Amino acid sequence: MRTLFLNPPSYDDFDGGAGARYQAKREVWSFWYPTWLSYPAGMLPGARLLDAPPLDMTIDEVVSIARDYDHVVLHTSTPSFRADVRTAQALKDAKPSTVIGFVGGHVTARPEESLRFAPVIDYVVRKEFDTAVVAIAEGRDLADVGGVSFLRNGAYHHNPDPTPLTTEQLDALPFSSDVYARDLDYKKYNSPYCQYPYVSLYTGRGCPARCTFCLWPQVTTGHSYRTRSVGNVLEECSNLKRHFPEMKELFFDDDTFTADPQRARDIAKGLGKLGITWSTNSRANVDRETLKIMKDGGLRLFVVGYESGNEQILKNIKKGVSVERARRFTKDCHDIGILIHGTFIVGLPGETHETIEQTIRFAQEMQPETLQVSLASPYPGTAMYDWVNEHKYLTVDSLVDETGYQKCTVSYPEISADDIFKAVETFYRRYYFSRRYIWKSIKKMASDREEAKRLLSEGKEFLTSMWKRRQIAQTPTRLKTEASAQA
Repeated sequence: MRTLFLNPPSYDDFDGGAGARYQAKREVWSFWYPTWLSYPAGMLPGARLLDAPPLDMTIDEVVSIARDYDHVVLHTSTPSFRADVRTAQALKDAKPSTVIGFVGGHVTARPEESLRFAPVIDYVVRKEFDTAVVAIAEGRDLADVGGVSFLRNGAYHHNPDPTPLTTEQLDALPFSSDVYARDLDYKKYNSPYCQYPYVSLYTGRGCPARCTFCLWPQVTTGHSYRTRSVGNVLEECSNLKRHFPEMKELFFDDDTFTADPQRARDIAKGLGKLGITWSTNSRANVDRETLKIMKDGGLRLFVVGYESGNEQILKNIKKGVSVERARRFTKDCHDIGILIHGTFIVGLPGETHETIEQTIRFAQEMQPETLQVSLASPYPGTAMYDWVNEHKYLTVDSLVDETGYQKCTVSYPEISADDIFKAVETFYRRYYFSRRYIWKSIKKMASDREEAKRLLSEGKEFLTSMWKRRQIAQTPTRLKTEASAQA
């Protein structure tokens, strides 16, 4: 079957696609690459990867393109699932013979529930779906494909999970960057902490950490860090400048690129020879010598999930990195010249007004170059979801509102959902509107005209986003809507 791999239309400026770890409208312009879909899109002759949100495509425009295909694979998420089903229905209405498959974390965690809710879905693939959707496109019966769930003769069938891909199998996959170059416009993608334009790749799958809130390792990729070989990664990187001549930065979006320090050092040495500026995700526990080697190899920035400045909350979520260890790591990064984009979460188990204040002060102490503050989002399939459900702390099962903004879906005896929601803006304002940060930004803008344009543009978007959040918080119907959803 001729196959279209689709990241479907969604809310305006909603970054919820096939590469986003959590799905919501961002404070500033941000779109992640649909990397997961790129692998099978490169394996099937005549296939196409269509990423609708960065192109601002409507459902009608997608339907017009999809008419030329026999088989459409949609990447979905918990926040976008209902909207994605509407897209699937439009595809099926326009061409009833279209075979429609859903992939992603939501249908992995809730396969039968998804099929029951949306009969328009012909099948779902749980966990990693690369080889499964290719086998289906090539004509293999659904009953013979690992990881597939489907309805047949009035009964729901759930085939055994697929075996996770090995290094040899990961190396055999097509380069996602080749598919980007063929099907996407790399200038439509932006990450606020990366230099624009940027390109994002995976060098491995899975994460050994046990964070209770994190979706991918618990639901789709597992807790074993399975990696591509160093040579395979560097081979792909050597072609990036040819594909994307104006690329300023490469981002490795592995959950924890530094989980294998020796491999991280080896890749860094190779990237240094290629002259590529790059950034990646890291836990706050990398040794100083590895940091030096990575910096020498062109590393510019780490995205670091600090999550909280409270030691007990870190234990509650099984972070595995103490506040003190994070302090030492951050000091090493500052000393060596590695920038940090710090990510924090409010509303984790154990949160109170006092712990939020503690986390804000911890962020101010760490002085990341930029930061992201998110609401705790209990995704189905995660330990956090089970915990808040068991303790009846889940207030509503929808993670975003009708416009795509994150909602606070948890409320604790010590702090309400409304107070957690409002804490996000308080956190941002106290960090970004501090004298120290404003002065640093002024100096940065004075030395780089392009950076000045970007900071001013993102500053405007950020303020607009905060204004909209206040409107949401002050709308009397908000709690009524959530109560209705509960009912």
